[in-house]
Amino acid sequence: MKYLPYWLLSLLAIALDQISKWSVLAKFEYMERLNIIPNFFDLTLVYNPGAAFSFLANHNGWQKYFFVVLAFAISAWLARSIAKGEFGKWGNWAAACIIGGAMGNVIDRFVHGQVVDFLLFYWQNHYYPAFNIADSFICVGAALLVIDSMKHKKTEN
Repeated sequence: MKYLPYWLLSLLAIALDQISKWSVLAKFEYMERLNIIPNFFDLTLVYNPGAAFSFLANHNGWQKYFFVVLAFAISAWLARSIAKGEFGKWGNWAAACIIGGAMGNVIDRFVHGQVVDFLLFYWQNHYYPAFNIADSFICVGAALLVIDSMKHKKTEN
């Protein structure tokens, strides 16, 4: 019961991610764009068979399994770390965000064979690669882990 809020956050991250992706998939064709904020933000539908910034995207499919195994391994380590009290409060929230985001993208890899991305930020001719809600949870979680590591240092005996 002590860790229930963290598991609920992971589930919330997965739910928000999957609902947003299914909404985009229902309304957009591949590469279609809808301008939301002129010269800054569009909704679009693109697929990423790789990882962040399309890392390993141009391979023959083995990377799908690699990223699934990696997501499960990292999520298991983070869940174990929460259960063993290895993080401070911020670290537990961070781990929950990362687990939820990672599992949201794993679902995509199983269902679609690749990750669905749809948030596109840009300025003039400079584009940040499209991403999704799961990626956002992962990034926020990573930042919180850094904060936690600075605030919650274990002393070695």
